[in-house]
Amino acid sequence: MPRGGAAGGPPVTGRPPAPRARTRARATAASAALLAAVLLGGCAQSVDPIERLGKKAALEVRRNHPHGPASATYRRWGLSAPLAPAPRPPARGGLRRDRTGLVPVVGRVPTRDRVVFLTYDDGAERDPRFVDMVRELRLPVSMFLTDSVVGPGYGHFARLREVGASVQNHTLDHASLRGLPYAGQRAEICGQQEKLKARFGIRPRLFRPPYNTYDTTTLRAAADCGVSAVVLGREADGHRLHPGDILSGLDRPNLTAATIRLLRRIQAEGFTPARLENYV
Repeated sequence: MPRGGAAGGPPVTGRPPAPRARTRARATAASAALLAAVLLGGCAQSVDPIERLGKKAALEVRRNHPHGPASATYRRWGLSAPLAPAPRPPARGGLRRDRTGLVPVVGRVPTRDRVVFLTYDDGAERDPRFVDMVRELRLPVSMFLTDSVVGPGYGHFARLREVGASVQNHTLDHASLRGLPYAGQRAEICGQQEKLKARFGIRPRLFRPPYNTYDTTTLRAAADCGVSAVVLGREADGHRLHPGDILSGLDRPNLTAATIRLLRRIQAEGFTPARLENYV
């Protein structure tokens, strides 16, 4: 049996007490084990380093990740890369009426920026996928509308305006204006200005004459109807792109598919779409 120590004292075992250094080492090891357990428990909940960020930071990382939502968007529309952002537009004001008060005619925007402009005429094509494409790719498109062609389809163009498209004037009835008397030309242009004002609350600044044909009377009537510039368009197919090209001629059965093909070509030639109204 162990021998007792002093009266009332602890029993004597014959073993020396553990050194303080060994006690401290054991305490440190226990703390380390506890910390490791806590960390492993956290990793069991999420091994994704993005998820360990705050919600806002994680969302930003995923948004800019090459395989995140932005990537899925442009790939879903058949593009191999996102559209390059357009450069900062110049201050407007370079286009002015001449001494006679006639509005300027713009066939190509004078710019060194590697930008082109997407424009669409008439309003016959009303593919709902086109609205989705404009919204998801943030396409800066300009729609030149003819009242007799749009008919009951103004709601489609209201949706396009909601996702960033602009609405401009392309006459009431798509009449060839050149050679018509002033009263007839004014009725075609001003009449559509009023229609678009009633539908959308705006009077367009830009006007495109049907078939790209016009005369001095057209320019005078356009000025009297509050138009700032007559904008012509060139066919999107059949020529190399140049800075400032105003592209049109995509009014075909599948406007969405035709636009995607054009966007691929724009990217391949080192351009990007820009908003026409920022330059004219």
